[in-house]
Amino acid sequence: MRYHHVDVFTDRPYSGNSLAVFPGADALTGARMLAITREMRHFESVFLMRDGEAGHGRRARVFDLEGELDFAGHPLIGAAAVLHALHGATDHEAWTLRLPARSVEVTTDRRGPGRFSGLLDQGPAAFLGRPGPEDLAALFALFALEPSDLDPALPPEVVSTGLRYLVLPVRGDALARARVVEPLDGPLARLGADFAYLLDATAMEGRHWTNDGILEDVATGSGAGCVAAYLRSHGRIGSGEPSLLRQGRFTGRTGEMTISADGHGRDIRSVCVGGGVALVAEGRLHELPPVRARRSGA
Repeated sequence: MRYHHVDVFTDRPYSGNSLAVFPGADALTGARMLAITREMRHFESVFLMRDGEAGHGRRARVFDLEGELDFAGHPLIGAAAVLHALHGATDHEAWTLRLPARSVEVTTDRRGPGRFSGLLDQGPAAFLGRPGPEDLAALFALFALEPSDLDPALPPEVVSTGLRYLVLPVRGDALARARVVEPLDGPLARLGADFAYLLDATAMEGRHWTNDGILEDVATGSGAGCVAAYLRSHGRIGSGEPSLLRQGRFTGRTGEMTISADGHGRDIRSVCVGGGVALVAEGRLHELPPVRARRSGA
């Protein structure tokens, strides 16, 4: 089985967020997809299958090292770029990727040999609540920060464009000092969030970790979509106005994401996240993981 190694949210290899794309994964079970993802050790892997329709549509499943995700940003943009490299007839193409929970549209443009750009329409945003003032000290302590590190002009808020992120706005050097000191799953779940995204809205820079704090993400497309909706709802960016969000400085692999949101207030009808994709390598699995007993969702 062949796969492609790409870097997403960058215009050059060995930067941005790395990804393994498996364009012919029809025969794989979910258990095998997870085993392969853990073997590859990228932050996430994406597996593409035929969807029974002609044209530019594929079924897609995205896995991180813990399990399958309902939605993700950089895997879908990277997958569309690989499809463009394999099947694109023109310099501009549009792709429909059907996740188990939803379908998304990604447009891609060829920028040169092994270089593409992609734009993912994440759809509308949902605003799911704000932590109370009594929660702030415990919340900031999870990141070795103090309530005084909160940006006074912006409130923490849970936003979703597919995955639920607690957007935590910080100021000064808080972004540089932040680290995860306690597991985030329980505290975030009590707030109705899946993950957390720390945002310096003045510098337009963010950070995101796995909930155990072990891995820091280079560029988080799903989180960036929530940031776009959040910033638009607070009037920090114009409706449909592209803005640049940076991430990954503290990992040594910087990423840059173009974000935009259409709408006003809490009525955000469309959120888009885009960036460059560099094709780095192709490979072939000589063996598949052993077949295990089939479980629900496999």
